[in-house]
Amino acid sequence: MNPTIDLRPALSFIQDLRENNNRPWFEQNRAYYEQARDAFESFVNYLINKFRESDQLQGLTARECVARIYRDIRFSKDKSPYRTGLGARIAPGGWKATRLGYYVHLEPSGQTVIAGGLYMPEPGQLARFRRAMDRDATQFRQLTQAKSFLETFGTIRGEKLKTAPQGYDRSHPEIELLQLKQVTVVHPYSDAEVLAPDFPTRALAVCRTMKPFLDYLDGVLEEA
Repeated sequence: MNPTIDLRPALSFIQDLRENNNRPWFEQNRAYYEQARDAFESFVNYLINKFRESDQLQGLTARECVARIYRDIRFSKDKSPYRTGLGARIAPGGWKATRLGYYVHLEPSGQTVIAGGLYMPEPGQLARFRRAMDRDATQFRQLTQAKSFLETFGTIRGEKLKTAPQGYDRSHPEIELLQLKQVTVVHPYSDAEVLAPDFPTRALAVCRTMKPFLDYLDGVLEEA
């Protein structure tokens, strides 16, 4: 049974914020923003509750997972004060998680996605992933080439080196995986899909398909 979660207020607010990204408008429409945030948090809480036991999310709430709407503009040429999307990281620790989790980004004009993986890995994390691929990439390839995975995410996304990373030969049988600088998967949604009554359960299915991929990467990152 699909939960009753209406994300229309969230998409509507972000659309209006795009056109009025300034403090006076935001302050005049703070109640509008809070309605949008509450709708998004209802969706995030739904996912948290579904993964609470399996992903060690005991005690976690959506408020800890959702990114602040305010942008850090100190070193940015773009001085727009607010994010034009609502984002959440669902993992132990919420937005400040140290483990991998499900990233949910809600934004109109077909910019909504559910994603996960190594988006901005630290050098040590990337080194661990490459060592795992060098040692034996069989399990990783089985996970990422499974029919349900490919139908949901397609191929692995991320920036790649143009040559072999230091310490590896260009003729390595897993050179394509070793060249990855990011190891991510993304599932996009149209606005119509986001507003459909079955969106929460469809999003849950995407996260469940992603879980073995995240579990594998977390295991790799924990290796010495």
